[in-house]
Amino acid sequence: MFPLVQIMTDPTLLGLLSIGLIFLLMGLGVPVFAALGLAGIAGIVFVQDVSYVYNVLQNFAFNKTAAYLLTVIPLFIIMGNFALHAGVGKSLFHVAKRWCGHLPGGLAISTIFTCAGFSATSGSSVATAATVGSISLPEMKQAGYDKRLSAGCVAAGGVLGVLIPPSVLLVFYAALTEVSAGKMLVAGVIPGVLSVAVFVAGVFIISLIKPEMCPKGERVGWKKRFTSLRRAWQLLLLIIVVLGSIYTGWATPTEAASLGAMASVLFLLMSKQDRKTKLKAIGTSSRDAVNTTVMIMMTMLGAGIYSFFLSLVRIPQFVSAWVIDLPLPAIVIIALILLLYIPMGMFLDAFSMLVITLPILFPVVTSLGFDPIWFGILAIKMCEIGLITPPIGLNVYVIAGLDKDTTLTDVFTGASWFILMEVVTVVIIFSFPLIATYLPNTM
Repeated sequence: MFPLVQIMTDPTLLGLLSIGLIFLLMGLGVPVFAALGLAGIAGIVFVQDVSYVYNVLQNFAFNKTAAYLLTVIPLFIIMGNFALHAGVGKSLFHVAKRWCGHLPGGLAISTIFTCAGFSATSGSSVATAATVGSISLPEMKQAGYDKRLSAGCVAAGGVLGVLIPPSVLLVFYAALTEVSAGKMLVAGVIPGVLSVAVFVAGVFIISLIKPEMCPKGERVGWKKRFTSLRRAWQLLLLIIVVLGSIYTGWATPTEAASLGAMASVLFLLMSKQDRKTKLKAIGTSSRDAVNTTVMIMMTMLGAGIYSFFLSLVRIPQFVSAWVIDLPLPAIVIIALILLLYIPMGMFLDAFSMLVITLPILFPVVTSLGFDPIWFGILAIKMCEIGLITPPIGLNVYVIAGLDKDTTLTDVFTGASWFILMEVVTVVIIFSFPLIATYLPNTM
């Protein structure tokens, strides 16, 4: 009986056992949301009883998900789907190629700019990588680019979709931590631009060191360059409608997402496609938005149950008190917390990493006095790295599926250069928090 009593009174042991149960269930193939929920229910039963679990959970799903803010998620997803079928990605690559194609590594740079632009219409990294990859990979292959660099830049460019607003992951972080969703979305702008700049600089340096990997393209005249900008009007309008309305306070994030979704469906209806194709695109976009939203909501529900268990046994408070008493500077503690996301990113997706870590680590961040928006941007940057690291780099598998001549090893090798660039970006944001907090503070 003594070990059992000790476990019931020791939050550290309870927490370690619950985490072990989560990974055991995931190892057995149980979905992340179910593993979190089952571990939470088991923990609550262990310290209370079954009737207590029933009383807590009978209205839990409704209370956790029936939030006005969460309507942003399906709206941003469907906005990106409509923009995809409206051909926004193709238009952006055409513009970027005209302006950058003649530079060293020009097509790779054009790909990164296209990923950044499409990310401003879609909050999904996978959708960004798949869309831009299907357009740019054949172009780079035809131009004689190294297949590792080509695949790596598309996989890495895709991760911009989780940082550049409208990002579903930024809203997800805001919902989990009760930080302003509008401020989180606006906070992603400058770090997103910085990430693009670092990627572009990295590709440029690689092309100078190894010019055989990325031949220069044909130079286009200035008249054709400026003429091509007419094809970017859809992106510009979406940025003004969504980000502009949020930043100025003219609309809430939900209202801005509604306006963006409406604009995207109008783009689709005005596109040069036949009526049958447009109707099919609307149906496909809606179905994908429902599927993705349900996945996110179920993940939130499982995380909510597990978070309730953690709060019940006061694990976040215990961890916060323990970490604060460590003989280390506070900034070093934050750095160690961020490093935890690297091994987790090798096996888990971004949503799973956030729902597992934030209930425990976020109270530590706030108790140490750090800005939750700054930490949120850094945490999401670390999640970005996880999307292109082996063995479970989701974007890498997407790119490998687009080109039969490119193996997983090729994509991971190409992505490794961009992982180093991501680390550079994280270090810059970590060293200069104003990069993440300046715009939200001016709202």
